[in-house]
Amino acid sequence: MPQLLRLKYNKQLAVGTIAAGGALGTMIPPSIVLIMYGVTAGVSTGELFKATLLPGLLLATLYMIYIYVLCKLNPDHGPALPESEVLSFSEKIKTLKNLIGPGLIALWVLGSIYGGICSVTEAAAMGCIATFVVLVKRRMLTSDSLKSALLETLQTCGKLFWLSLGATALIGIFNIMGGSRYLSGLMQGLPYSPMVIVIIMMVILAILGMFMDWIGILILTMPIFIPIIKSLGLDPVWFGVLFCMNMQISFISPPFGPACFYLKSVAPKDVSLMDIFRGVIPFIILQVIALAIVMMFPDIALWLPSALKQ
Repeated sequence: MPQLLRLKYNKQLAVGTIAAGGALGTMIPPSIVLIMYGVTAGVSTGELFKATLLPGLLLATLYMIYIYVLCKLNPDHGPALPESEVLSFSEKIKTLKNLIGPGLIALWVLGSIYGGICSVTEAAAMGCIATFVVLVKRRMLTSDSLKSALLETLQTCGKLFWLSLGATALIGIFNIMGGSRYLSGLMQGLPYSPMVIVIIMMVILAILGMFMDWIGILILTMPIFIPIIKSLGLDPVWFGVLFCMNMQISFISPPFGPACFYLKSVAPKDVSLMDIFRGVIPFIILQVIALAIVMMFPDIALWLPSALKQ
C-alpha cells in the first residue's frame, strides 16, 4: 500500500485491490475455509481444492480486467512507473531469489495434491518437511522459532477441535428434535426449482456474512444446507465452491468486513475506513458476478476434479 500511494495510484483502487486480492486466499489451497467445509459436509478436501482452482482464476481474471479497463479509461488511477525506477530484466530476476524457497514449498504441497501423490493430510506433512528443509538451508531454524511454530499450531488446532465438538453437539440435538427434517421438508416443499433454492441459500449466507464470522456461518448453516443439497441431487463439492466464494464476499462486505478492518489497522492515517469501504464495492460486484457464473455453469468448478480422476 505505501508503494501504491507513493506512486499516486488512486487511493480507493489501491485499498480495494489489496483487500479483494487478500480474500482470494480462501480460493487458493490450502484453504482453512475449504478444510472446515469438507469436514462439516463430509466431502473430500482434495476434491474441493481441485474444484476451487478455476473459479479462483476466474475471480483473479475479473479483477485484472476491471483494473486494466479502469486505468485505461482514467490513467490517473494507475500512473505508469517513473523511468528512473524501472528495473532491467536481470534486476527483476535477482529480486525473485528470495521467493525460490516459498515457491518450492507451495509447488511441493499443491503438486502432490493435484498430482494424486498425497492426500491433503499427507501433503500438509510434506509441506512441514519442505519448510523444515528450507529453514535449515537458510540457517533460520532456532529453538525459539520451532517452539513458536508448534505452539501456534496447537492453539489453532485446539480452537478448531473445540468448534467442531460444539457444532457436532449442537447439530446432534437439532437433528434429534427433528429440526433438520423439518427444514429439509420446508425447502424441498417450496414451489421452486433447485437452482432457485440454491440462490435463496446464497442470499442467506450473504446476509449472515455481513454480521458474522465465516466459522459461525459454517457451523450454523452447513449441517442444515448440505442434506438439502444432496436431497436435491446437487453436488456438495460444487456447493462448497459457492460457499467459499460467498465467504469471500463476507470478508470485504460492510459493515463487518474483517479484511477492511485488518487493512485499516495497517493503513496510513489519511486512508479512512470509508475509503476502504468505497474501494471494495466494485470488487464485491465482481465477486457476485463470478458467483453467478459458477452457479450457472457448474462445470467451471467440477471439470478439473473430473478430468484429474480420468
